[in-house]
Amino acid sequence: MSSRNIRVLASSRRSFLAAASLAGILAVVPSLAAQARDFVVGTVLPLSGTFADQGRHYEDGMKVFQKIHGDTVGDLTVRFVVRDDQGPGSGDLARRLTQELILREKADIIVGYSFTPNAMAAASLLTEAKKPAIVVNAATSSITEKSEYFSRISFTMPQIAGTLGKWAAQSGIKIAYTIVSDYAPGVDAETWFIKSFEENGGKIVGSARTPVAEMEYAPFLQRAMEAKPEALFAFNPGGDVSIAFMKQAGERGVKEAGIKLMVTGDVVDDNLLPAMGNAVDGVISAWHYQADLDNPANARFLAGYREVFGAGAVPSYRSMQGYDAMALIYHALEKTGGKTDTDSLMAAIKGARLDSPRGPIVIDPETRDIVENIYIRRGEMKDGKWANVSFETIEAVRDPAK
Repeated sequence: MSSRNIRVLASSRRSFLAAASLAGILAVVPSLAAQARDFVVGTVLPLSGTFADQGRHYEDGMKVFQKIHGDTVGDLTVRFVVRDDQGPGSGDLARRLTQELILREKADIIVGYSFTPNAMAAASLLTEAKKPAIVVNAATSSITEKSEYFSRISFTMPQIAGTLGKWAAQSGIKIAYTIVSDYAPGVDAETWFIKSFEENGGKIVGSARTPVAEMEYAPFLQRAMEAKPEALFAFNPGGDVSIAFMKQAGERGVKEAGIKLMVTGDVVDDNLLPAMGNAVDGVISAWHYQADLDNPANARFLAGYREVFGAGAVPSYRSMQGYDAMALIYHALEKTGGKTDTDSLMAAIKGARLDSPRGPIVIDPETRDIVENIYIRRGEMKDGKWANVSFETIEAVRDPAK
């Protein structure tokens, strides 16, 4: 064979190998791109204003979940895009931010809505966009009926207040007065406490509704005490509002007047107790979580939380709900095998069963609402600190309004 032919063959072989290598690279690159896809969690939370601490707590819980479990599910990287809805009364803003997350940020799922008005404002948009959304807190029963794409990882007010009203009447309390914040969850709390209390033999001698951000409770407490009930039931939206209510109830001498103070658990959230001091002494509350619950899931949550925030840190129920929102998302992605279309995600969310720090939970496949334990607690001094000490568990409570 001539040297010219040898050079031609060598050149042809090099061209063939180069083409084969290029073809191999082109075949691999799309596969790598597919494997690197993000799963975007759009969050709509109060991060400024009076209720900014609430949004921070949900974020804390979500971060702790990823600290423990990582930020990947199969080939998906789960990342957050955060928006500030500035708290209650910002329904239009919450709707606009939800739209921005869906259209501009291409969110695969929405997590958020600490307050009912914001969830309600976003409902029709979620339905139109066919976008799954996990309600991280807002507790008005009817929220999940406003869009078939809502599910809830928190609680409903009828679950909490209805359970406490029944427990109070069955525990021998016969006469009660109610004070609630005047917005949808407060109305739910009042309605279902009274309904359950009266159905079990109790009598309501008066009720009052206060502005959502009310900080001066003396007139309301005075009227309640003048009615001479055996018990006073109260609900308000947490944070500084609840601290103000509890401290003023202590200062006005509600307990000394022989009136049993009973509240929903958000009023005496574990992380608020140091600011309330002995005002929590003997206060009865019904709630779905407290930091000292003894179960493996809570032990993992507390260990992760304290690794991030310090050995003495106490997570709020809001942090737990943020944590569980992520647990529900990871569960759904694992169940779908990485499918992220809306139908697959919703099918995986409906009927989901999780071992939560609060105990076993189920997402009701019909209502997309949560089924969970409710704990009856008493404010007591424990290990030198004020604490909510659970003394009775009502298991697997559904929303009685559905």
